[in-house]
Amino acid sequence: MATVLFVCLQNAGRSQMSQALFGRASAGRHRALSAGTTPAQQVHPEVVSAMAELGIDLSGRTPQRLTQELAQAADVVVTMGCGDQCPYIPGKRYIDWELPDPAGKPLAEVRAVRDEIERRVRELACELEPNEADT
Repeated sequence: MATVLFVCLQNAGRSQMSQALFGRASAGRHRALSAGTTPAQQVHPEVVSAMAELGIDLSGRTPQRLTQELAQAADVVVTMGCGDQCPYIPGKRYIDWELPDPAGKPLAEVRAVRDEIERRVRELACELEPNEADT
């Protein structure tokens, strides 16, 4: 089981969607966490709406600050727009996803970001599965 940490600036949009969608895509075979370098007070309302369309409720989630401990716990760290503010820990696999920040965007644009995240997390979940030759 791999632990994947999704990180963005506010932990109120991209990283929250990524955590939820990865959790669903991996069906409990991997663990998903999310955090932000400067967490917001709440998940962006437009993100909550876009995710509700997929049957995922983010309304009760509270953005959390990225800590060294969270980063240490991860096998894979996926960053989205936090640049140099994300800590680097040797030995961790880092992936950077260039995705637009959905904050304050119209729902159609948030859906496009959500759908791209869903595509990427599915790929990542498949990539993390052991090959049959490895078992």
